[in-house]
Amino acid sequence: MLKLSSLKIDPEFSAQILPLSFEELQQLEMNMIRDGKLTDPIIVWNKTILDGHNRYNILRKHSFIEYEIKEMEFSSRQEALIWICNHQFGRRNLTPERRKYLIGKRYEAEKQISQNRGNQYTSTKKDATDQNDPCQNKSGSHITRQRIANETGTSEGYVQRAEKYMNGVEAADDAAPGAREEILNGKIKAADREICAIAKAPKEQRSEIVAELRKPKSKRDKQLASSTKSPSVKVKSFDDDGSRFLIGISQKMQGHKRALTESDQKP
Repeated sequence: MLKLSSLKIDPEFSAQILPLSFEELQQLEMNMIRDGKLTDPIIVWNKTILDGHNRYNILRKHSFIEYEIKEMEFSSRQEALIWICNHQFGRRNLTPERRKYLIGKRYEAEKQISQNRGNQYTSTKKDATDQNDPCQNKSGSHITRQRIANETGTSEGYVQRAEKYMNGVEAADDAAPGAREEILNGKIKAADREICAIAKAPKEQRSEIVAELRKPKSKRDKQLASSTKSPSVKVKSFDDDGSRFLIGISQKMQGHKRALTESDQKP
């Protein structure tokens, strides 16, 4: 039987979990102390916590509380991530932003599993040209998107956009720790195209972009309208991929080697 001291926390796994408010966390601790035991087990894979991070932290403070650890079996961390995402879909108070992020994270993990299986299969075949056919790979992604869309009540296009949104959220958090939660809980109010565009920007400019997003939206709109009046800024469309947003921010930045151009924003 696993002991509490042997468990580990994986940053990527814990980042998918809906955090509790201060009041909810206090209530959970009070309930655990009152009952003297957990009502739900801590769920782990390979000694790594998948569900129960808050319960784990409380147990470490109060050693008298009885607990149960439930072990799951997965063949890869991608499968574990998929389980976490699916488990989170059932949580209350899940914001639209967080749900979209989780759908994108699940899609990314499922694509990685498909790619790994394809690579393993082709490595055992001398004649496997059909496995390397881009049409075959595209078809596999299409099937994955369709299945996820059906299970989440969305569309294939939504699933594809959700992955881009998730990449933007993670790029923002890498550049400015804490930005992920600010975006997913609605503290940072930004259009999807603006979040997606962060991942397209040069890494050295992402922290400034997040700083701009943290400003009130009304203030951002006025600044961007002013910055994009410059004749040197030529953008064909402002509505599809966040080009206006990124170019406007880039024009304001000082001390960088170059400003963003429209060509930088092309996928």
